[in-house]
Amino acid sequence: MKIDDKMYDEIFTDDNTSENDVVKVKFNNNPLCDNIYDWVNSIIIAVVAVVILLTFCFRLIDVDGTSMEKTLINTDKVIVTNLFYTPQNGDVVVISHGEQYDKPLIKRIIATEGQKLEIDFETDEIRVDGSLIDEPYAYGDTIMGDTKIPQVVPEGKVFVLGDNRPVSLDSRYAEVGLIDEESIIGKAQFVIIPHTYKEDALTPVLDFTKVRYIYK
Repeated sequence: MKIDDKMYDEIFTDDNTSENDVVKVKFNNNPLCDNIYDWVNSIIIAVVAVVILLTFCFRLIDVDGTSMEKTLINTDKVIVTNLFYTPQNGDVVVISHGEQYDKPLIKRIIATEGQKLEIDFETDEIRVDGSLIDEPYAYGDTIMGDTKIPQVVPEGKVFVLGDNRPVSLDSRYAEVGLIDEESIIGKAQFVIIPHTYKEDALTPVLDFTKVRYIYK
């Protein structure tokens, strides 16, 4: 409740107030102070809300490299969600690091713990639990790496590949290897600042008009 001049005169007389009380009431009754308080309070609430969202709900990640072309292009910006996330086959995920690789990675999950995995490098076919998986997103041949492909993905691990198979450093190589589920930062959901390719060319072009869902 704000105190107007009439109420102020009735409440605060020389007999029942001190100088400090008068100063305090005059300060609290100042509209400018009220406006500043409301403004600061709104900023604090907004900052706390953003921090909570960025920590527990989503992150904005820059794509670095060409291993996920043409699904994701170098310097694309993607929204990554991690709230209650459980790794699933086909998800594009951001990984904090690989077996011996310290930089963040963006790859696609091919198989999760307990699943049987077969890769035929001659026919370019991948089977998970005996079923041939359809990969319209894959680009180029799935060449053999320098590490053995597990017949069954171990507990707590996932097997990942990049969509641009000839150039991707992924679970085919010892440097990355199988990925700990705990190393998965989250699932890449949307490209919000995308690049597209020029028609009949490999030159990426920045396109601010399109926000697209990442194909699974």
